[in-house]
Amino acid sequence: MIQDAFLDTILDGIKLLPFLFFTYLVMEYIEHKTGSKAAQIMKKSGKWGPLPGSVLGVVPQCGFSAAASNLYAGRIITLGTLFAVFLSTSDEMLPILISEQINPFTIMKILAVKVSIGMLAGFLIDFLIRKKRNGSEEGLRIEHMCDHHHCHCKEGKILRSALSHTLQIFLFILLISFLLNLAIGFTGEDKLAAFISAKPVLGPILAALVGLIPNCASSVVLTQLYLEGVLSAGAMLAGLLSGSGVGLLVLFKVNDDIRENIGITLLLYTIGVVAGILIELTGLVF
Repeated sequence: MIQDAFLDTILDGIKLLPFLFFTYLVMEYIEHKTGSKAAQIMKKSGKWGPLPGSVLGVVPQCGFSAAASNLYAGRIITLGTLFAVFLSTSDEMLPILISEQINPFTIMKILAVKVSIGMLAGFLIDFLIRKKRNGSEEGLRIEHMCDHHHCHCKEGKILRSALSHTLQIFLFILLISFLLNLAIGFTGEDKLAAFISAKPVLGPILAALVGLIPNCASSVVLTQLYLEGVLSAGAMLAGLLSGSGVGLLVLFKVNDDIRENIGITLLLYTIGVVAGILIELTGLVF
């Protein structure tokens, strides 16, 4: 069984590799050409920030959620805009779905749901904050801004960055896929899927916790579990909504208000869980 799981993992990985590299090559090109422009758009968006924040956040640009954390620490963008970016950020989900040659319409539906939730949550949060402050604006805190995005994507050339990303994610996917193949082989795919699907509330709760892990691991695990049929659409979305890449990690470093950071984390988790449960209850599938 171990040998079969290993061979299946290697064969699937070899098929995946060229698509994964091409996807990252395109993404690196977009990031090098438009990354700074996206941040500028968010800076100038004001109270409409959740709109561009959610749309730009869904593009898996390395460090974009970290940039949003820095901008919020300096109060250049609103809290609602920060949430719009965090909730719409897909991290490694998009390149994995593309490299697995998932139906483009399915991918667009998943992204549309994330953008919609991020936008709605962002506008609602900003509305409640403005109401609480009677319309007054919070002053800028430029001294707290930081330019370290913790991704080092722009230190090299596009090809080198794409190769680096591809190798890291490819090896991680191989590891996760091997473990999944083993688990499914020993347990049985039907039994494993039935165990999770039989607990419609527990699935999103656990998946959202996984999503809070501040690196690519969470999005890779959640996406792979969904593709294997182990996670439901609601559970996957719960985890991907609460996941913000390294955004939360950077927020805790650059924003001095620890209580606020904890509150943001808890609210992000809550939105992910509630959205995931609602998606499961409505029977939405992708």
